[in-house]
Amino acid sequence: MGMTPVVVTHAWQMAAILGYLLGAIPFGLLLTKFFQAGDLRSIGSGNIGATNVLRTGRKGLAVATLILDGGKGAVAALIAGAYYGPEEAMIAGMMAVIGHNFPMWLKFQGGKGVATTLGVLIALCWPAGLAACATWLLIAFTFKMSSLSALVAFAISPVYMFFLGNESLAVVAFMLAVLGFIRHQENIKRILAGEEPKIGQKK
Repeated sequence: MGMTPVVVTHAWQMAAILGYLLGAIPFGLLLTKFFQAGDLRSIGSGNIGATNVLRTGRKGLAVATLILDGGKGAVAALIAGAYYGPEEAMIAGMMAVIGHNFPMWLKFQGGKGVATTLGVLIALCWPAGLAACATWLLIAFTFKMSSLSALVAFAISPVYMFFLGNESLAVVAFMLAVLGFIRHQENIKRILAGEEPKIGQKK
């Protein structure tokens, strides 16, 4: 018996494009440039996410980046879900994270997708998403390491999605977790070596 081919519908394509374009908006870079906090790509890790914005010393900008990066992932999933359906919401959410990580207008050099992933998870299944956020906060408060907090939240998010959502959502969370771990390879090496900077600490 042959495998059933996966049919890429117009709705899937539109959801993917929507998700990528929203996810690829580099809010951290735009905010730091607008408020003259320097070129984020030449500060700290060079990352365009909220953790690196915090290294500029502008806590307000870091919070704004966190909210906007999470919001763009949530908005992508919610819009696709409202116009098309739950499958398209998942596609748009995943593509939003990919857009954040690999924005075409920054030569595909983006962030690591932590806030955007959490925003997507909240939009797809808010109890599971909030549980992942709570996990991030707990680990961050305990160990003061943003990367470790993200990795633990990524790792457990498929479990939250499975028990608080459904199997399909758990698969999406697993895929995003794998991408998150890949993007954090250098952080993992530094964590194991005891050299990972603490939250707010300059690299």
